[in-house]
Amino acid sequence: MIKLLVVDDEENIREVLKEYAEFEGIEVDEASDGMKAIEMAKAKDYDIIIMDVMLPRLDGYSACKEIRKFKQTPMLMLSARGEEYDKLHGFDVGIDDYVVKPFSPKEVMARVNAIVKRNSMTGSAVPKEVEKFEGLEINFTSRDVFIDGKKANLTPKEYDLLFYLVRNKNIALSRNKLLEEVWGYDFFGDDRTIDTHIKMLRNNLGEYRKFIVTLRGLGYKFEA
Repeated sequence: MIKLLVVDDEENIREVLKEYAEFEGIEVDEASDGMKAIEMAKAKDYDIIIMDVMLPRLDGYSACKEIRKFKQTPMLMLSARGEEYDKLHGFDVGIDDYVVKPFSPKEVMARVNAIVKRNSMTGSAVPKEVEKFEGLEINFTSRDVFIDGKKANLTPKEYDLLFYLVRNKNIALSRNKLLEEVWGYDFFGDDRTIDTHIKMLRNNLGEYRKFIVTLRGLGYKFEA
């Protein structure tokens, strides 16, 4: 059974999400503030966490960052703000997806199921191997990336995106294809999400950003 933690200070939002999740057979726990969310994430292994940005005691971004120190539980962020900066900040601290309020509970559940499915498939389907491109080393088994021998600090989504690009190296990949394969569902936003993540990934790869080539009007490819 999928275990979900819903973190929101609005009781009605927690109740709605819990109702829809339990209808799909998902076990749901609730927290109303960021500190409580951290405590619960330490005490129990969840398959996914839905986290609101604006929370008492500790905001969602900070709570996410703290949880990332001890667990890599997938996270979906809820926010009343839809500006690009807010989304970028969320992805930067390691969230997997971002939903702007007001939202459709059905849409949120679709995203939850897609994230959980993708995460479970990643753990079982990735072959045991290491790829090296000059000073860039990618270990698919341990989900580690090394740059000139130093471990890179990527967000979960950046890992997923890089691994998919490398698995399909020298193949032109459209933005829609990347959304479909890396995000794992029909994306509800726009394909600028891909450009945002590519920019973040390139920044983290340093000089080896050269391997990620932009295909004007189409998308990207890992050229090596």
